[in-house]
Amino acid sequence: MHTMDLPLADVPARTPRSAPVANKYQADKLAKRLRHQVGRAIADFGMIEDGDKVMVCLSGGKDSYTLLDVLLQLQKKAPVNFSITAVNLDQKQPGFPEHVLPEYLSSIGVDYHIIEQDTYSVVSRVIPEGKTMCSLCSRLRRGALYTYAETHGFTKIALGHHRDDLVNTFFLNLFFHAKLSGMPPKLLSDDGKHVVIRPLAYVREDDIEAYAETKGFPIIPCNLCGSQENLQRKQVKKMLVQWEKDAPGRIETMARALGDIRPSQLSDPKLFDFLALGKRGDDALPNAHAWLAGTAAEAEPVAMALHPVRNHDGLDILKS
Repeated sequence: MHTMDLPLADVPARTPRSAPVANKYQADKLAKRLRHQVGRAIADFGMIEDGDKVMVCLSGGKDSYTLLDVLLQLQKKAPVNFSITAVNLDQKQPGFPEHVLPEYLSSIGVDYHIIEQDTYSVVSRVIPEGKTMCSLCSRLRRGALYTYAETHGFTKIALGHHRDDLVNTFFLNLFFHAKLSGMPPKLLSDDGKHVVIRPLAYVREDDIEAYAETKGFPIIPCNLCGSQENLQRKQVKKMLVQWEKDAPGRIETMARALGDIRPSQLSDPKLFDFLALGKRGDDALPNAHAWLAGTAAEAEPVAMALHPVRNHDGLDILKS
């Protein structure tokens, strides 16, 4: 089976998590590393093709700012032609600074659009106080963005999830949903209409934090779900942070594992044909019902060797 070698091992030792980049040399080195990792992800998963219209979903957080910035840099020297439009969903949260994103996007000269849809009131009305809002909020946000992408002919929807998000989601599904699945770098929406890409799939979160600080992005905090401390995702992230502290490099190792799947070493008969493994003969194997029914299989008749014997009338007969 072909396996993918994720470009994570070549990351050199850096300053501690969230520490600012000390000088221009380090800042340039960090920017180069991010361009390299994003370019590799785009190439490895075929994220962007010639003529693509890429809609970059911009929330105002460090991840989406970094995604937009790096894509704009790569666009200048890319081997294919593609357009970029930054799109933000204004969910009408109380106190949301509506002027920040338009001012920033206008200052860098990128095409952009602000979708205005009051999902905040819907979520606040439907979800009881103290309960997790993420699921409903995510569905409403995704629906608004998908609708806009379809209406305006975008061929790719770029999201700002990074390497740590991919690992986090894997363990979230493992611990709370009993399944081995994660957040793929590229996927087709359930209705088959949209291709979603995650160009930051190889990028470390601490690199993004350092890069965002260096670039001075006008970060907008999320007060809707970000303030909920009882989220399962936060529990998993806390665990991963502790693991990384105890054994530096562990998240990198787990990220590599997501690109090296061995179905024959797991237990999913839909992914690997265990029934055919070492099977003798062509007869169908009994199913679980047959094994649990308690009815023994009928014994096959024993074959006996028959030998011709001449009887008293001179005729040959067969005897065992």
